[in-house]
Amino acid sequence: LTYTRGPQAIRAENARLVSYVLFDALSGWSETETVESAQARVAGAIASGELVLPPGVSYEFAGTWENQVRAKKTLSVLVPLVLLLILAVLVLEFGSLSTSLFIFSGVAVAWSGGFLLIWLYGLDGFGDVEVMGTNLRDLFHIGPIHLSVAVWVGFLALFGIATDDGVVMASYLRQKFDGLRESGKQLSLEDVRAAVVESGQRRVRPCLATTATTLLALLPVLGSSGRGAEVLVPMAIPAFGGMALELLTMFVLPVLWCIREEWHLLRRAPA
Repeated sequence: LTYTRGPQAIRAENARLVSYVLFDALSGWSETETVESAQARVAGAIASGELVLPPGVSYEFAGTWENQVRAKKTLSVLVPLVLLLILAVLVLEFGSLSTSLFIFSGVAVAWSGGFLLIWLYGLDGFGDVEVMGTNLRDLFHIGPIHLSVAVWVGFLALFGIATDDGVVMASYLRQKFDGLRESGKQLSLEDVRAAVVESGQRRVRPCLATTATTLLALLPVLGSSGRGAEVLVPMAIPAFGGMALELLTMFVLPVLWCIREEWHLLRRAPA
């Protein structure tokens, strides 16, 4: 009798025998970059003849990378759709495409803020400060951030709240100018600028309160650890950075509003 050591387990999928080869990513590499590099290496080895696949043998990459690919395809449709829906809601609320676009500019500002914080997280010296014996890099898990599905979900959440300050500012500006027009007063350039400045000053405190509550609510998420933190932290980073920079909307929107009102005033002026 002859004894030969065989496989300890036999796996099959789709009526074919299956064997798994596990590998992990190097530090600083995302899952997508790792799999794409491995695919290119295997394909190059097959093309050069270094690797020969026997008849009936094939390979494919599986795991969480497949979920990343499927999610990216979904997000490529979902992100533009969300932006269009936000713009549509603003148009229905204010009844003006130009006003809606002014408010929608806050999304562009917040988008840049989210990417700015992601870039800062990748810098070696960012957040390297001791506060009460705790290093902020360790507290907030500061390190390189890849554009994973969790990050894009964070951007989607950011888009929904990035227009809050714009809505607060635009609502008061609309009320102010509607009141001036109903009074029948002939507006001048000085009146338009004074009304815009007054409206902006009156809405600074509500805008700051709206943004501050959002940022304070995200701080515990940025410092979370344990199970689920690897998903929650990347989601919170773009939202925090976007809302921090979105405060510029308090200056951008009144300026755009003033430009439009002055343009209408100059058009109606006699030649």
